Amino acid sequence: MADTLQEDTDRDFTFRSWPFYWLAQADGRYLRHMEVALKAIALDVPRWRVLMSLHEEGCASVSEIAEHAISKLSTMTRIVQRMEADGLVTLRPRPSDARVTEVLLTAKGVSAGQQAWQAARRIYAHAFRDMSEKEIETLNTLLCKLSGSLKSAKPANAA
Repeated sequence: MADTLQEDTDRDFTFRSWPFYWLAQADGRYLRHMEVALKAIALDVPRWRVLMSLHEEGCASVSEIAEHAISKLSTMTRIVQRMEADGLVTLRPRPSDARVTEVLLTAKGVSAGQQAWQAARRIYAHAFRDMSEKEIETLNTLLCKLSGSLKSAKPANAA
């Protein structure tokens, strides 16, 4: 029975009915717009993700930023090291656990973040111009739920 269900699902499949197709389309277009906007202020998407992660708190561990940015820890470590060299962030051991490296915004990083947020707000306003606040809230709720389901799921090839 499971094989029959899978065959029916495969036969009826169209990529335009696949939610992940539309997520990828939206994300890809968003990233292209952000790349152009960020290039004008000498930033890139990985740096934007760090600045975005630090925007509210001003300080987070490298692993916390990697989690928010959906990035490997080793990749995020290299990104924040480059940002430190650029004067956008400073790194320090966490006072309560010296094994944890914290990332803090510098004045230059705050300024770059403000410029990036202005660009992001313009893209956001354009992207959501035809949606109500309620629709945006519903979208966020659904995407949060989907993300949680995927986070707790075993990889497809795991037994």
